[in-house]
Amino acid sequence: MFSFLKNKLHYIIPLLLLMAGLFLRVVDPSAIQQMRLLVFDNFQRQQPRDYTQVPVRIADLDDKTLEQIGQWPWSRTKVSALIAQLTNLGAAAVVFDIVFSEPDRTSPGQVLPTWASDIPELAALKEKQDQLPDPDQQLADMIGHEATRVVTGFVLNLKETPRLPKSKASFAFGGSAPLNFVPLYTGATANLTKLEESASGNGSFNMVPDLDGMVRRVPTVVGYRDETVQSDDLEDQITLYPSLHQEALRVSQGASTLITKTSSEGTGMLAIKNGRFEVPTDGNGYVWFHQSPFREDRYVPIWELFEEDFDRSKIEGHIVLIGTTAAGLLDLRPTPLNPALPGVEVHAQILEQILTDHFLERPDWATGAEITFMVLAGLILIFILPWTGALWSAILGFSALSGSFVLSWYLYSEELLLLDAIYPGIVILGIYLSSSLTLYLRSEAEKAKVREAFGMYLSPDLVEQLAEQPDKLQLGGEMKDMTLLFMDIRGFTTISEQFDAVGLTKFINRFLTPMTARVLEQKGTIDKYMGDCIMAFWNAPLDDSEHAANACRSALRMCQTRDQLNIELKEEAEREDRKYIPLNVGIGVNSGLVCVGNMGSDMRFDYSVLGDDVNLASRLEGQSKTYGVDIVIGNNTHNQLSKFACLELDLIKVKGKTEPVRIFCLLGDEIMAETSDFQTLAKSHAEMLARYREQAWDACQALIDLCREQAKGKLDKLYDLYEERMADYKVSPPGEDWDGVFTATSK
Repeated sequence: MFSFLKNKLHYIIPLLLLMAGLFLRVVDPSAIQQMRLLVFDNFQRQQPRDYTQVPVRIADLDDKTLEQIGQWPWSRTKVSALIAQLTNLGAAAVVFDIVFSEPDRTSPGQVLPTWASDIPELAALKEKQDQLPDPDQQLADMIGHEATRVVTGFVLNLKETPRLPKSKASFAFGGSAPLNFVPLYTGATANLTKLEESASGNGSFNMVPDLDGMVRRVPTVVGYRDETVQSDDLEDQITLYPSLHQEALRVSQGASTLITKTSSEGTGMLAIKNGRFEVPTDGNGYVWFHQSPFREDRYVPIWELFEEDFDRSKIEGHIVLIGTTAAGLLDLRPTPLNPALPGVEVHAQILEQILTDHFLERPDWATGAEITFMVLAGLILIFILPWTGALWSAILGFSALSGSFVLSWYLYSEELLLLDAIYPGIVILGIYLSSSLTLYLRSEAEKAKVREAFGMYLSPDLVEQLAEQPDKLQLGGEMKDMTLLFMDIRGFTTISEQFDAVGLTKFINRFLTPMTARVLEQKGTIDKYMGDCIMAFWNAPLDDSEHAANACRSALRMCQTRDQLNIELKEEAEREDRKYIPLNVGIGVNSGLVCVGNMGSDMRFDYSVLGDDVNLASRLEGQSKTYGVDIVIGNNTHNQLSKFACLELDLIKVKGKTEPVRIFCLLGDEIMAETSDFQTLAKSHAEMLARYREQAWDACQALIDLCREQAKGKLDKLYDLYEERMADYKVSPPGEDWDGVFTATSK
């Protein structure tokens, strides 16, 4: 069970990560919400809303206005004059982003009690106080004038309040009342009662910032909850109020009722209908604030309104919000585009969005879509990555990650839909990284095993190739056309008598180390060491299309290494004043179809080869002593060579074989094969063998003499062997049906 789980970690770990990501997304902690909102902020910064001229203006209490008209708060008489002027200019609605919660400080009722009462004239004036003009009542009268449409504003809070704001709008509900969804408060700061009663509308200018204090959404409906009412019915406890921008829109149209629409599943609000306008909302009744950059023509300084040459088209037919940009009076709100945006502009821009039917939306299916995308993309990556290479894994991972961002950006820029890209992207990235890391660690573990298993038998280059492509190693055995090499020291017993155990071990290691290097340099694999003998093979575990040639080059370089080693041994013997015994080797090389793989038991096995051609290679190594040559190669190997310097030795039945094989001696590589001396020798040697097999003994002898001369003594033992055979055949002829085959009696 543990082994199964270990082999499936590249699936298990990413799946656990996906499940954890899914759990967190369903729980949706504040950190994930904030991360999502920051992405939406960046979208707005990259592509804010384009400003479109609509009948919405801000009458600005700017610094110059305060210089010319007076410091704030103004007397209610000045406020009345402002309303009158805006009405005369044709304003569709005058909206106050200001609360008049206290009586006018300049009214007689507020000023006279503060004066000394022992002055007769003042005492008489106080007695007539009720007959003096009341600025608050004058403002109420102006607000309530039949020609004006004034919307007052208030703010709900969580403090105790002596009275509720007066509701001027009625509500109707498409579906259930949104009492469980809209923001609720238990207190309020309201306008003077007489002002509210006179106003055409009364709206809340509450803005509910997110956890980081940023204003991204504005409520369309808010609720006051009377905690003193003992009832289980929320309708008895909660009074709904429109937001300031909704009330301004209602009054400017002359509408009376706002209609809220809630989902049939009871998951929250969907929209609010205000006259001829329908505003989509999120589940809590908020409209997303899609901000446009600052525009100066959105503002009209109040002092300009009283200029004789003022262009009334700036006000006529417009919803006019009265607010301030003056230093010290600013009601500043941090937004995605502006860290200090006047609150009145937020309401103005929301009205602009409504009038242009331009809304950012995060529909109720957005969360489900994000989760579905995250799960599908995650599962696809989890089950595809193990089957792709590093490059395709990176491409798939990057495509999934970038795809979520591209899709999210497209939906924002083209469809005004807000879908989260960052969280699914992070989960997808985590899945890709965890899957890639797990696969990498597993791959490295496999490579480490390969390096450990073959590091002592293969060249470093081959070990790395095999580590990169472990599938090349077919465990259990496979049939392959391979080339085998056996090398043995001639006269090893005599040599070993010169050394004690430690010295002999040192000598063997000194000999085997460079010989092993010659094998590895030619892409060979060391099968095993057997005392002074080396067994090696080519074309496994990695494919080698030139395995026969590489094996023969290795054999030739072994002989060159032996010659160099003999020079060193002779010098050492002379220095140590002991007998020098030359080091000779015999090498057998053969090619053929053999079985290669892990051979052995469950407890111990070796990567090795089996087959008749393996045995033949071993027999050929033994025949090198008989024929007096260094390297003997089989017919299969010879047929795969191109232009190597080879001479046919014999047609022989080796010990343990019933079928004859043609064997060759390897004298040199392609360079030697091109020399005129070798070509002359090869021609004479082939002619000699032909005469020998024709039993033309005298002609054969003449050619042997010629070959000895051309070979310059290097093949004397070979030609001695043929002379001995001919002497025997002259006494005991082999017969007319003789095919030239010689049967070996020794290995």
